[in-house]
Amino acid sequence: MLKIGVVGAGHLGKIHLRILQSADFVELIGFFDQSEEVRNKVKEEMDMIPFDSIESLIEACDLVDIVTPTIAHFECAAIAVRSFKHVFIEKPITNTLEEAKSLISLSEEAKVKVQIGHVERFNPAFMASVKHLQNPMFIETHRLAQFNPRGTDVSVVLDLMIHDLDIVLSVVDSEIKSINASGVSVLSDTPDIANARIEFDNGCVANLTASRISMKNMRKSRFFQQDAYVSVDFLEKKNEVIQMHDVTEEDPFAVTIDLGEKGKKQIDILSEDIEPNNAIEDELRSFVNAIENDLTPSVSIYAGYKALHAAHEIMKKL
Repeated sequence: MLKIGVVGAGHLGKIHLRILQSADFVELIGFFDQSEEVRNKVKEEMDMIPFDSIESLIEACDLVDIVTPTIAHFECAAIAVRSFKHVFIEKPITNTLEEAKSLISLSEEAKVKVQIGHVERFNPAFMASVKHLQNPMFIETHRLAQFNPRGTDVSVVLDLMIHDLDIVLSVVDSEIKSINASGVSVLSDTPDIANARIEFDNGCVANLTASRISMKNMRKSRFFQQDAYVSVDFLEKKNEVIQMHDVTEEDPFAVTIDLGEKGKKQIDILSEDIEPNNAIEDELRSFVNAIENDLTPSVSIYAGYKALHAAHEIMKKL
């Protein structure tokens, strides 16, 4: 069984630690945090012996789970990769594009696997919807959150919108043609609400809105494509698929649309039963599986770079 160590024991780091403590797919050997106070607190809370340096932790494990503030992602990941360890990094991949490019080069040279923690890829509502997504041509996303001082050290684009950027880029098989965006700083020094319009070479348009000053939480995306509309509620873990197809036999109970000379279309509404899951556990499990079976990680380092690149392009427009 592969041995894993966690770097960073803040709010999210402790969530990772709790999951890995009881995991049956990997062996948790310990954690390291830059703060001695945090190390002692987590040691007492979770009955876990901390390592006194990141180097000693990395030396003792096969893969490293980096859950530090974004600004430290590159430094921690580079130490691990240079030690030929596989690395899981919470989103976003790094703080800057230059760091991301350097990390890609280091990982290719060391021949290690890197997965980025874009956890919404493992949201059960999205996973159930992927099979219905076939060349969407218009996408609309809303990710709204109530204000929380944690995370305001970065723009709302890197804090929230990047989740939806990764989702959009994972389903649109085309390069970005142009980006337009606007945003406003309300409570912090960086934009707290932002809207971006992305046009792709294949004609697809994605309209993304993110806010961390909303009165309520919302995480919804809608995908429009030929003869179908797919709605995904990432927060409530629900989806709805509305499909149209040619009417071959009249069904008195079916909902149909008369298109005149083009015939009739029948509307089918599908709302699937979504099996609940622990998305963080599933993404970590998938990474271990990729290592053990020499597979491409579900959210590769290149996907992480693409999402970060799009985020920085949006921030330039702001």
